[in-house]
Amino acid sequence: MSENREEILRVEGLKQYFKLGSGRNKMLNKAVDGISFTIYKGEVFSLVGESGCGKTTTGRTIIKLYSSSGGEVFFHGTRIVSDVVAAKKTHKGIMQNLDEEKKLKLLELSDNLKNQVITKETYDEKSNEVHDKYNTEKSASLDILRLAKKDKKFEKITDDDAEIAKKDIKSFPEYDDIINKYKELNQEVSLQIVELNEVVKKAKAKLEGTSKENKDDFILANKGYKELLVDLKNLEKEIKLNDLRKKQDISKLRYNLIHKNKLLMRRMQMIFQDPIASLNPRMTVKEIIAEGLRINGYKNEKDIDDRVKAALKTVGLVPEHASRYPHEFSGGQRQRIGIARSLIVEPSFIVADEPISALDVSIRAQVINLLNDLREQNGITIMFIAHDLSVVKYFSDRLGVMYYGKIVEIGNKDAIFTNPLHPYTLSLMASIPLPDPLYEQQRGKTERYNPQKQHDYSKEEPSLREIEPDHFVLCNTEEFEKYKAQLANK
Repeated sequence: MSENREEILRVEGLKQYFKLGSGRNKMLNKAVDGISFTIYKGEVFSLVGESGCGKTTTGRTIIKLYSSSGGEVFFHGTRIVSDVVAAKKTHKGIMQNLDEEKKLKLLELSDNLKNQVITKETYDEKSNEVHDKYNTEKSASLDILRLAKKDKKFEKITDDDAEIAKKDIKSFPEYDDIINKYKELNQEVSLQIVELNEVVKKAKAKLEGTSKENKDDFILANKGYKELLVDLKNLEKEIKLNDLRKKQDISKLRYNLIHKNKLLMRRMQMIFQDPIASLNPRMTVKEIIAEGLRINGYKNEKDIDDRVKAALKTVGLVPEHASRYPHEFSGGQRQRIGIARSLIVEPSFIVADEPISALDVSIRAQVINLLNDLREQNGITIMFIAHDLSVVKYFSDRLGVMYYGKIVEIGNKDAIFTNPLHPYTLSLMASIPLPDPLYEQQRGKTERYNPQKQHDYSKEEPSLREIEPDHFVLCNTEEFEKYKAQLANK
């Protein structure tokens, strides 16, 4: 099923290591250790696990708040995170093989020449072929390494269109579209001005022909004449405004062409876990929400104001809230402000980092329903980070279970909740409380997952294996056979 769906995000071997301590006490905390998954358009993909397992770090690394320690991330088919260390290692290995192969072939040709198996002409010809092949394969390997280094600086690099746009914006067809658009608008306004001028002349003549002694008629004619003059002035002003809008649109086009990569990253936004700490207390709600627009080159205040009001309405707040400060709102309202801030730049993908964990139960339902509406109405794809499995079961389509930086089980929500296989997933499922006091009293303490007791990886390291369609579990061959047997007996 997932093969036919549009891929939004692909993560391959993502790593995020943090160095702790110094000197002899230096340690490496592998917060995220080589995880891989894919998220498809319009779905909610959930990452679940207990606190400290690496869920938030994964989200922050994907959105590039952290520089990754390894692995690659592809967003809308474009590599936004590249693994330069791995690329250097691969290039070094390729070059060692090429050098060895070249040395052996040249040595063989030299021996053949000495033993008069081949002539000097054949030796020269074959030697040139060996050198040409070596240079071609070396160049191809270097190109891959250069591309990895280039993608590492993803948002700072520019393409050929960007260089042209800096020098000659008029060479792009979009420029002509903008010019033609405002030319037609100004022609329409000019025609209206000509027609209104005729009406103004008649109104003036009527006013001049009206006696001041007839007070009511004179006041009425004078009022009508002044209103027409105001309308005429507004139309003349509209032409000047159109010229200003045309300059702004051209400036926006140039910005979009120069900052293609930056605009791609704008389509990925994050909702932070803490609705209090993530909002600047010194900024009004309008300034907080509009900040993303200003960073991305928006300058038209009316446009910014309209978009802020629209974003507030989308999340269930009112335009009057724009002039207030964060401390004047409840926790649920602050989280809605955070959601509005992420929506203002029209993203296609949102990383929701435990957006309901700091909220009351009733407010949680409102925020979840809001995110559901955004997914259905705007087609937004959501990566939902949570540790509340009851919410995940209601809200998500697919989920990955994380433990100590690794994904231990991943797949379709129904498959995992119906047939949980990995011991850690079973432990999480068993910890979900049921609304039955008698059952909770009898259930007793949930057995804690202990990887040393429940796995023996001394002979074979585990890997993610497909147990059933769209259901993968981290296991070795022995466990794989055991899980397959469990499913067959159900």
